[in-house]
Amino acid sequence: MCDTCGCGTPSVRTIHISQRLLDSNAAQAKHNREHFAERGVFAVNLMGAPGAGKTALLESTLGEWRGSGRVAVIEGDPATERDSLRVRAAGAIAFQVETGLGCHLDARQIHRAFHQMELARGDLLFIENVGNLVCPAMFDLGEQLRVVVTSPVEGIDKPLKYPPMFRAADIVVLNKCDLLAHVSFDVEEWKGCVAAANPHARIVLTSASRRTGIDAWLGEIEASRRAFFGQERK
Repeated sequence: MCDTCGCGTPSVRTIHISQRLLDSNAAQAKHNREHFAERGVFAVNLMGAPGAGKTALLESTLGEWRGSGRVAVIEGDPATERDSLRVRAAGAIAFQVETGLGCHLDARQIHRAFHQMELARGDLLFIENVGNLVCPAMFDLGEQLRVVVTSPVEGIDKPLKYPPMFRAADIVVLNKCDLLAHVSFDVEEWKGCVAAANPHARIVLTSASRRTGIDAWLGEIEASRRAFFGQERK
């Protein structure tokens, strides 16, 4: 009923929450970023569709990691600790965030997880976001590097169909390249689609299951980390 005159007209109120939610998240992300920098922890937001091979890429990363610091992972999934168990078995410190119906991680969840992990200067933190090519692109987590993982079975046109996700990426990883012999996928055409969405994204080709391309992937991570902390010291 109308609140003012009781005329029988349905009362309608529009509540604008999206911008307020994003503003609140941005403020928390800024705090996270400052906190990571103060602690000397480099944080990587790993995004991509379900099945792109994000967890497998982390397992291969841990298998080849030769850095001085530890590798930690915050895992985001609607349910279960399956991915946390996998990366712990591979040698990482892991903390699981179960999002339920949530389709992405947010900065407050990362803040809470970070404070329970007791990371030290020089540690590398991966945040494996919920498998989704839409929502994670909207939510800054305070990370210093954003990575999108995709695979040939998703088709060449994903950068064009999901431009915000690929525009947000510093690095785009084409994983599962061992499948290229079995699917119709033109790598050069795909690179053109990535460039159309984000001409500045660095591209790395990997096959996590066979541990190919991992050296190049780790090289990009280390270069980004050195560049970030070099800028922080200036």
